[in-house]
Amino acid sequence: MKCQFSGGRARSHTCLLMAAACAVTVLFGAAHAQDQEAAEATAPAESTPEAPPVAQRERRSTLRDLGIDYEITLRGIQGTAGIPFSVRTDQMVDRAALHLKYSYSPALLPDLSHLRVTVNDVTVATLPVPAGDAGRVLERRIDIDPRLVIDYNRINLQLIGHYTRDCEDPDHTSLWANIDSSSYLELGWQPLALADDLSLLPVPFFDARDVRPLDLAFVFADTPEASLLESAGILSSWFGALAGYRGARFPASFNQLPLEGNAVVVASARKPPQGIALSEVAGPTLAVVPNPNDPYGKLLLVSGRDDAEVRIAAMALALGTPLTGGVATIDGFTEAAPRQPYDAPNWISSTRPVRFSELVAQPDALNVSGYRPDLIRVGLQLPPDLFIWRRDGIPLKLAYRYTLPGNDDGSGLNISINDAFVTTLPLDGRPYAQAPAMRWLHSLGPRGGMPIRQNLLLPTGPFSANSQLRFHFHFDRPQAEACTSTFADVSGAIDGDSSIDLSGFHHYMAMPNLAAFGNAGFPFTRLADLAETALVLPESPVDMDIGNALTLLGRMGASTGYPALRTRIIAPRQVDEFAGHDLLVIGSRHNQPLFTRWADALPIGDDGGRWRFRLSDWLLGRVPGFLSPDAGRTDLPTTAEVVVQPAPGDVVLMGFESPLQASRSVVAILADEPSRVGALFEAWSDPARLRDFQGSVVLLEGEKVRSLAGNQTYHVGHLPPLVRARWFFANNPLWLALAVAAGCGLLALVLGWLLRRQAAIREREAD
Repeated sequence: MKCQFSGGRARSHTCLLMAAACAVTVLFGAAHAQDQEAAEATAPAESTPEAPPVAQRERRSTLRDLGIDYEITLRGIQGTAGIPFSVRTDQMVDRAALHLKYSYSPALLPDLSHLRVTVNDVTVATLPVPAGDAGRVLERRIDIDPRLVIDYNRINLQLIGHYTRDCEDPDHTSLWANIDSSSYLELGWQPLALADDLSLLPVPFFDARDVRPLDLAFVFADTPEASLLESAGILSSWFGALAGYRGARFPASFNQLPLEGNAVVVASARKPPQGIALSEVAGPTLAVVPNPNDPYGKLLLVSGRDDAEVRIAAMALALGTPLTGGVATIDGFTEAAPRQPYDAPNWISSTRPVRFSELVAQPDALNVSGYRPDLIRVGLQLPPDLFIWRRDGIPLKLAYRYTLPGNDDGSGLNISINDAFVTTLPLDGRPYAQAPAMRWLHSLGPRGGMPIRQNLLLPTGPFSANSQLRFHFHFDRPQAEACTSTFADVSGAIDGDSSIDLSGFHHYMAMPNLAAFGNAGFPFTRLADLAETALVLPESPVDMDIGNALTLLGRMGASTGYPALRTRIIAPRQVDEFAGHDLLVIGSRHNQPLFTRWADALPIGDDGGRWRFRLSDWLLGRVPGFLSPDAGRTDLPTTAEVVVQPAPGDVVLMGFESPLQASRSVVAILADEPSRVGALFEAWSDPARLRDFQGSVVLLEGEKVRSLAGNQTYHVGHLPPLVRARWFFANNPLWLALAVAAGCGLLALVLGWLLRRQAAIREREAD
């Protein structure tokens, strides 16, 4: 359209109106076209049905579930505590609330004090502290805007406390508020349908944001052959290593996909499970497909044309082969080299000093600030069989930094192992020395040179297989002047190049020791790939037996941080072929013939419905037979038996020396009902009950754990000849006396012969 503006004012107005109408029409048409194109771009393909709407789902997490297993106490004028929580990748939170149970000091001034609650640094509630409710346990529901919730979140609880309107001590004991451990976080969420993409793995089958125990089903076409089950064991141990402290359970089923959620399908193309098509498999194959029973669930297909290719696919996934797309065929896979003893990724190396920077996930974990800082925690998973006899301690080279106090005061660095105190290092700007001469020498040097380097010996007594080295910087607050409540900031840090050194320790241990097995999977985890381990299933295992085996291998993976690439799974008739292996045995007295075959070797036996726990003859083991002719008599009180009447559903975990080869170990799980083994795994994952895993027998009676320790002792590991001789004679003084007597007698004979020979020589010279 062309407008002429020279024909008068009215005509120009008409032309302008026409131009505006035209412009609006064009813009409306363009917007309508863009909306239509966007709708076409976002419309689902005809082959992909839209997921039906589902009811809102809900999850409650207590403070313990969120990693806080203690009552929170807020102290001071601005005491703060943080509660972390996260959201799975396949969930969208649309409702959140914090159910808070708390109490506070009666000394708080209501008009100047309050509790502040923030989510990701955004204030969501301010709780008043009226005097009438002081000292009582109060409950409050705090709604959280779901738009504030992201992948990783933090709830901060802050006490703004004042007890006087005049000059106040910021650390006064009357400034406190307690957060009850029964407080919990409630999240309402909707499931999200993720893409069928291998690059997302291990999501959604394992999500690091989910702090709950992993529950992942395995599906087989039928009772799997040993080779196929070994492939599933590689996967379960890999998922167990990922789950770590969360724990993991892997129920198994035959030809039955789960009605809800995710699952792993392990099968060859020759015999796939019902409802799964594997017709286009052209080699070791990995794929992610929807669960036909759940539009929001996924199936991880691990397949191949035969069992050998299934194993390659499982190893490729467990070793981190890069994958993309919905389906991937593994080409040119190279198997991982065999592991060396004690090189598990989760364990502290015993061949070299290990730096602290290798032991923490984030460098910030080694830094703290403030006058009331949190602990610095360094996890130490030690090989359980360290030979610590007559060792002063474990060498620690510590380097640390801190804000130097103005004067020598009570500031210090407290060091502990778990809950056992080790030592305190004064924060006076110099290394600490016990000897007066060394203290005088250190005083000659400059004060405050950072980092401070200190060589320590950590006592071996408090250490266990899973230990925590804790550092607590304690800064004395300087004397405040009148009405002064602010002070200079202080900080402390442990340098990442601090190191702990186990290289001087040998590996030797008395067995059986179910504490070492429960905490570290030892002796099976001595090789991280479980190359010298064989798992013995019943002759005709049911789905629960398979699930228990996979869960057990998951526990081994959690201990080592590495998949069980070389575990052998065998039937009872094959055990003689694996005499040189450590054996894991699962079954009942009815379907596991090894419990009958090895009845004389078991620490606990069956006697008409009762279990007998035998204590070995201490006298026979300690006193040579020629000195005590009656040492082997069974009518003397040197042998004892403990009789236990089992209840239906009780489970027995027992360890003993392999009847097939000396110094090889057997750990057996005996349960007449395979479903009850899950209760043993639950106790195993409970730190409070895991402490009761001791000795050679662990009996699970309902929810109670009982341990029994006998004297049936054997040893695993190796000692140099001289160290072994010293250790043997230190533990057997009678043999030492006999050896000394024999040595003196032999020396006397040799000296007598030399003297007689010398006398004969002199006589010949005289003649």
